[in-house]
Amino acid sequence: MNLPTVIADLVSAQNSFDSAAYAQCFTDTAIVFDEGKNHTGTAAIQQWIDKANKEYQATMKPVEYSTSNETLKAEISGTFPGSPLVLTYQFQLSDGKIQSLKIV
Repeated sequence: MNLPTVIADLVSAQNSFDSAAYAQCFTDTAIVFDEGKNHTGTAAIQQWIDKANKEYQATMKPVEYSTSNETLKAEISGTFPGSPLVLTYQFQLSDGKIQSLKIV
């Protein structure tokens, strides 16, 4: 699967539970929407993913990527009820970084 570099980097950071590298995939003003909450800015994104990594130990296996609407479907496995799940990641990219991410 041919993913944009920044999304491949995000998957790699997630699978190694590297919250700092994960946050570096985003612009300074990026917004992540997950589980009904917004996380704005790289510091907040790093805190959010660090907490999620410790709680759920989730890994991502890309299943399908659409360049036309910048969505990634990925199988997420971890220590949460219903694991594994297929989630959709909706991206907006800006200058090689992620400006927004909505996880549904």
